[in-house]
Amino acid sequence: MKNEDRFDLPQGTLDLLIMRVVALGPIHGYAIAQRLQQMSREALQVQQGSLYPALHRLEYKKLLSSNWQPSETGREAKFYELTARGRAHLKAETENWKRLTGVVGLILKETLEGAS
Repeated sequence: MKNEDRFDLPQGTLDLLIMRVVALGPIHGYAIAQRLQQMSREALQVQQGSLYPALHRLEYKKLLSSNWQPSETGREAKFYELTARGRAHLKAETENWKRLTGVVGLILKETLEGAS
């Protein structure tokens, strides 16, 4: 990916994306980063310095739980799962995000059409 293709995520977005990936099933941190990269078609690369603090923050808020188990390589890894509270939070935040992007899209469309 070229540097000009990179962008910063709005605050709180990484937590939402992590929870969306974890909602698919128990998964360890490295696999979360890989899945986000694949799902974004290589547009998003989450660095460990951002990923692991977000995972700790989500655990602290009791939105994720974790346990150690063997990974696909046979090594122990910390696997994360959504809690019931996390599923409710993910649902609410997804709806908020859809409303926000819809409103921003309307304003941008009005602004761009008004400017032309």
